[in-house]
Amino acid sequence: MSEEIKDQQEVVETANQDELDQIVSLKKGDTVKGTIVKVEDNQAYVSLGYKYDGIIPIRELSSVHLDSAGEVVQVGQEVEAKVVSINDEKESLVLSKRAIDSENAWDELQAKFDSSETFEVVVADVVKGGIVADVGVRGFIPASMVERHFVEDFSDYKGRTLRVKVKELDRENNKVILSQKDVLEEEFEANKHKVMAELQEGSVIEGTVQRLTDFGAFVDVGGVDGLVHVSEIAWNHVNKPADVLSEGDQVKVKVLKVDPEKGKISLSIKAAAPGPWETAADQFKSGDIVSGQVKRLAPFGAFVEIAPGVEGLVHISQISHKHIGTPHEVLKEGQDVQVKILEVNPSEKRVSLSIKETEEAPAESAKPERTSSPNRERRDSVKAEDLGNNPNVSLSNQGLSITLGERFGDKLSKLK
Repeated sequence: MSEEIKDQQEVVETANQDELDQIVSLKKGDTVKGTIVKVEDNQAYVSLGYKYDGIIPIRELSSVHLDSAGEVVQVGQEVEAKVVSINDEKESLVLSKRAIDSENAWDELQAKFDSSETFEVVVADVVKGGIVADVGVRGFIPASMVERHFVEDFSDYKGRTLRVKVKELDRENNKVILSQKDVLEEEFEANKHKVMAELQEGSVIEGTVQRLTDFGAFVDVGGVDGLVHVSEIAWNHVNKPADVLSEGDQVKVKVLKVDPEKGKISLSIKAAAPGPWETAADQFKSGDIVSGQVKRLAPFGAFVEIAPGVEGLVHISQISHKHIGTPHEVLKEGQDVQVKILEVNPSEKRVSLSIKETEEAPAESAKPERTSSPNRERRDSVKAEDLGNNPNVSLSNQGLSITLGERFGDKLSKLK
């Protein structure tokens, strides 16, 4: 055999040996690395350098339910998997990505739990009582731990990316509880302290109505809710906040009080707007006749509201043309009345009103004639001419007058 032929044989043998060396030797339980070369709905094909490609069934791709293999792997992606079964005669090589992910996940989750680390997960499915995510193992987020607020329907959460912490970890029972609420609460508290430190009592700021209750409205001011008590919503009386406000309304509020220790912020909508007394001088003039409503009755008069937040006093003497002992005789609370403005004093927040001056005074009734007594009639029957010649009687427009000198003058003159 020539040297040239020997050299060629050696090259072929070397090439064959290289090919044999490149063929991976596998057995059940081995951990392998490969590249996704094909993805179908219910499985993915992996090239490992073996005689044929391995298959990862959809159930072995993830620890959570999948509708399609394409949800977790794509062509060209490198994956690590465990050999579940191998049959060279049938060229069947079944792999599990889930098994490797699970083994690696527990140590990582334990580290995240110990450090209280925040990390991202993608919602894989919505189930009864909450949602689940693939974190190498099945991670469950209870409904109460998804948001800071109550969520009734999670149907649109699938596919969302959430930031979570490990709330509970139990490897023995394959249990992982996650919480996004803890992350949100921490961020809220941090932002709350920051905002409260920056808020100045007396300042006027913009806010958004978040929630309405019977006792007031909660308004978001920079990511923190402050309370507007029902008495601070408007200058006029408000029965329920929902009567004048709606969730989402943009409002101006004045900061009344900030209490960092209790984490409370007191706000006022009415204090951020011009007060009714500030415009009262321009709105009302002495002599004006306006409509009002009786708000309160007192022994000395009635308080009538002529504008939201502006009440004036109708003194009892100004209620009626006729004499009354108490305002309750002619007025009742809630009654609409016409009033005349007698005086406006915005600086002292005082308005004097009159009801009777809006009404025409009743005509005066004629005085009754006096009846004469019998004695008076007898006295009147004495005729003036019978007394006119009597020098002891004096007639005047004040009546008849008889002096002692006139009565006894003649008798006294005889005694001289």
